Amino acid sequence: MKHYWRQFKSSYFLYSFRRDPVAVISFVILLLLILLSFSAPLIAPYDPYDTASIDIMDAEIPPAWMEEGNTAYLLGTDIQGRDLLSTIMYGMRVSVLIGCGAVILQAFIGIFIGLISGYAGGRLDAFLMRVADVQLSFSTMMVAILISAIFQVAFGVGKFEEMAVPLLVVIIGLAEWPQYARTVRASVLGEKKKEYVEAARVIGFGPLRIMFRHILPNTLSPVLVISTVQVANAVMSEAALSFLGLGMPVTKPSLGSLINSGFEYIFSGSWWITFFPGLLLVIFVLVINLLGDWLRDVLNPKLYKG
Repeated sequence: MKHYWRQFKSSYFLYSFRRDPVAVISFVILLLLILLSFSAPLIAPYDPYDTASIDIMDAEIPPAWMEEGNTAYLLGTDIQGRDLLSTIMYGMRVSVLIGCGAVILQAFIGIFIGLISGYAGGRLDAFLMRVADVQLSFSTMMVAILISAIFQVAFGVGKFEEMAVPLLVVIIGLAEWPQYARTVRASVLGEKKKEYVEAARVIGFGPLRIMFRHILPNTLSPVLVISTVQVANAVMSEAALSFLGLGMPVTKPSLGSLINSGFEYIFSGSWWITFFPGLLLVIFVLVINLLGDWLRDVLNPKLYKG
């Protein structure tokens, strides 16, 4: 363990990270947001899921620094009377869980299909890539909206609200897997002709062992870069679906459902209900994209790593 830690401390990866202030600041902000969201049950002033502590008469209280604000609600309250700061913290956790879960599903499907397609070649490769092309011809939002709408019609809105989190993970995950499949396939096409793969075949290793034990580890660099960007895209997709009424319900806060719930009140003066969740969403997506850009540059094989 100490050996690996020494290697990490002397690695180009850590050296590059320390010398890039944008990456450091982005990482610190991202880590802070994630820690705040997952520690919400411990540090949030109120529990937005506890209906006994919510009073509708406290609805639309402005932030504490405004004239009609209340120091008990730092960022004000939403239309249901919930403390906005607490609700944002809980909602951020839901959005992060959906984003990370969707990316894990995308990566699992895409890497598996990309490996098989690139290694097998021939008709199977052509068929799988045509499936990916068809998937890519539809926008993520179109696929997500279609699946969400069909499920709500088939099983009812109540059932959809009960299973909103796992359903959104599956919906967003199924909509974006071709990004991984095409990237992994391109890497496999380059790797499978190298000497170490030929040596593995000569020794007698089977195709699955060669793909997953030997080729896959050498294709993970672009996968890591894609994953950072895809987490941001998945969170944005969840927010967009919730804003359209096809994502998280208002009773189960996420950043998207909070923006949606306050949008119709933004011009009546209750701007904070939409503004603060929207601002947090922008910051979260921005820092992830900045880290993704830095990671892409660091893992670029064309750059010198002395």
